[in-house]
Amino acid sequence: MKDNNEVNTSRRDLLKGLTTAAVAGAVVAGTSKVATAAETAEIKPDVKKTGYRETQHVRDYYDSL
Repeated sequence: MKDNNEVNTSRRDLLKGLTTAAVAGAVVAGTSKVATAAETAEIKPDVKKTGYRETQHVRDYYDSL
């Protein structure tokens, strides 16, 4: 039988490790997105040929206001 004073911390250590890995992964993912956003800010976007179109349901909505 196990002694009641002896505590098995392996499960706690595993959960701590998983939490640390998840936080580190989120930080890395957030950093790479910020770097990507900064890089794309310098590039001028192409002009879209399709944009806002005033269709009948849009006109109906404006008329309802």
